[in-house]
Amino acid sequence: MCVVCFVKALVHVFKIYLTANYTYNFRSWPVDFRWDDVRAAGRAGSAYGALTCAAAAAGVWLLQGAALGGDAPGRPMRGARSQALCLLQQIRELPGQLASYALAHSLGRWLVYPGSMFLMTRALLPLLQQGQERLVERYLGRRAKLVACDGNEIDTMFMDRRQHPGSSGRGLRLVICCEGNAGFYEMGCLSAPLEAGYSVLGWNHPGFGGSTGEPFPQHDANAMDVVVKYALHRLHFPPAHVVVYGWSIGGFTATWATMTYPELGALVLDATFDDLVPLAVKVMPHSWKGLVVRTVREHFNLNVAEQLCRYPGPVLLLRRTQDDVVSTSGHLRPLPSGDVESNRGNELLLRLLQHRYPAVMAREGLAIVTRWLRAGSLAQEAAFYARYRVDDEWCLELLRSYRASCEDKQEDEEAWGPHGLAFPWLVGQGLSPRRRRKLALFLARKHLKNVEATHCSPLEPEDFQLPWRL
Repeated sequence: MCVVCFVKALVHVFKIYLTANYTYNFRSWPVDFRWDDVRAAGRAGSAYGALTCAAAAAGVWLLQGAALGGDAPGRPMRGARSQALCLLQQIRELPGQLASYALAHSLGRWLVYPGSMFLMTRALLPLLQQGQERLVERYLGRRAKLVACDGNEIDTMFMDRRQHPGSSGRGLRLVICCEGNAGFYEMGCLSAPLEAGYSVLGWNHPGFGGSTGEPFPQHDANAMDVVVKYALHRLHFPPAHVVVYGWSIGGFTATWATMTYPELGALVLDATFDDLVPLAVKVMPHSWKGLVVRTVREHFNLNVAEQLCRYPGPVLLLRRTQDDVVSTSGHLRPLPSGDVESNRGNELLLRLLQHRYPAVMAREGLAIVTRWLRAGSLAQEAAFYARYRVDDEWCLELLRSYRASCEDKQEDEEAWGPHGLAFPWLVGQGLSPRRRRKLALFLARKHLKNVEATHCSPLEPEDFQLPWRL
């Protein structure tokens, strides 16, 4: 009996040792995939060679220009006087640029990405270790080290369900999870799609957990780029079977991925926002507003809405009715249930619908959707929807007939993308105001779902759904 106890104790100690090495020695872990491995795969005849980024060595592409608050292009300045004025302008702006840089690389980074702080990582280490054990033992997770084009090492975990996809075939789809600013894949948002039966790929932001680097937008996008390439070229998921799921600030990398790789199958955004500036101004002193706006635009330009409008595929927004993190109402304590009027997810939906269906969202459509967004519970939402007697079948038939008429014309080949007819759609022109309201409500309800939860509450598996497809 003592021999058996000794063997059990030895196995337990050996298991703890392996887990400790698993956690602490990730830097010595061999590299499983590099961003430039795709080029070699392309020469070998990869089916997805077109998805590679030709200029990845210099960092992947980010939206700039107007999104960064740049001036509109005008007549170029000429002459020595113009050059002198430009030099004086640069000298005048130098103190502001230095202050912005100092704020971004100190307090700003800690506020935007608190999970990158060393003290937080050390404090959460036991929980991260338990999360890794759970993913490996219960879900047969496979940890991998990826190297992005900037040299950062990205810590990932993959749970493969393709061998046992379930009766609905969910395991054949891969959900790439993009965590929040204090989230780690070991204890983050991937639990909802994982428990719902999907194959899941989680990864940590640069500077989080086992990932190296600092979580600035460029580094985050570089990391997301290699994660997507890993899913397509090493894990061999078809692009149409890949769903990108972004929670909170993870909406930035999620929308960047679907904007850059429009072939990806779907996008789910949970408790995210349209733009970081309103949220940053809310939590900082009012006297700092100018510096805060400049710092965000130059160093943390998380322009989620702009990137979202460049993705042509199915989208679902999850809005949490007790979310005080992405709200600009100014509450100092948790929001009461149903207070959703200042949730930045509202602006995200309006931007998306106005881009995709401009004729429907003109005047009456915009007004009715804005009113519908004030419904803070499922009961209020259903009552509002019923009041206007929206006929779902009529709305579906109208959208399908518009799509069919465009297919018959086939005037412009560029109007077709990986998801069919490209946006914007001009459907709704000539409709009466009453019918335009009904169609706008139908589209809003198909693109946004209310979840009665706070910002940091784990999403229930049944609340994780794939977006609506026409």
